[in-house]
Amino acid sequence: MHLIRRPDVLSSEITAKAAYLDRRSFMASAAIGAAALATGGLLAPDEARAATAPREKLAGVRKSGWTVPETLTPYQDVTTYNNYYEFGTDKADPARNAHTLKTRPWTVRIEGECVKPATFGIEDILKLAPLEERVYRLRCVEAWSMVIPWVGYSLSELLKKVEPTGNAKFVEFTTLADPETMPGVRGRVLQWPYVEGLRLDEAMHPLTLLTLGVYGEVLPNQNGAPVRVVVPWKYGFKSAKSIARIRLVEKMPATAWNRAQPSEYGFFSNVNPEVDHPRWSQARERRIGEFRKRDTLMFNGYAEQVASLYTGMDLKRWF
Repeated sequence: MHLIRRPDVLSSEITAKAAYLDRRSFMASAAIGAAALATGGLLAPDEARAATAPREKLAGVRKSGWTVPETLTPYQDVTTYNNYYEFGTDKADPARNAHTLKTRPWTVRIEGECVKPATFGIEDILKLAPLEERVYRLRCVEAWSMVIPWVGYSLSELLKKVEPTGNAKFVEFTTLADPETMPGVRGRVLQWPYVEGLRLDEAMHPLTLLTLGVYGEVLPNQNGAPVRVVVPWKYGFKSAKSIARIRLVEKMPATAWNRAQPSEYGFFSNVNPEVDHPRWSQARERRIGEFRKRDTLMFNGYAEQVASLYTGMDLKRWF
């Protein structure tokens, strides 16, 4: 078991593609480093934009017992190798294009099956609970992974403020979809806005992080600023970015990738090495920055904490 628990709780045949993607990332990092040495610090345009974007420290961030004792993925990779289709489908597109995103002012509306529906400004969200750094594994469906020090607090802290009713069974997240600032929204890769969802008990689990930063700093635009969720035992696309609305609902919401390709992307999308994507295996993964593959862990290594949520479920059917 690799997780340190809190004392009080605690395409097309993608293995080859994943290797290619990771090799591209590794070689790009090497090339950038070589170029920097040769030119006195010159970076490629997207890396330069990410490197020179304003970086603001978050005050009062405390260390958390929710962590994994693994090597952190470098900040440069975390902020320049992203899936964020609102800004383009290439991994480098978000770092290149997300500077157009306006994150102030920003509000998140919470409504639906709750006693006290409310609209929260981002400043209020930042102050709602103590911020803590949690080092989580991130496993993406394309079979690559990272280890990232996210900053935030349990999503349950926010949801408790609106008092979910007994009818609330699911939580639906709707993200910003602004064609003026998000070039990918002008296309038809997905149905916009991007919608994701969790069962209420998944959303209320202490591991589910309302995320406001990374590496002790304000969340960069390309990583889902100003507020996103991170659900570490699920594939990365379940962790909705740039959240604008949250609804508590009785029925399972229709989510973006499940709606686009239901045979490939189930609602639950728990990391499960025994359930292959129809076009590639999920049994192995490649950590960004490494050439070697490693075994994929059940629930991304968080089985001890979350397996009980799925007692009695056929995880091959309910993928």
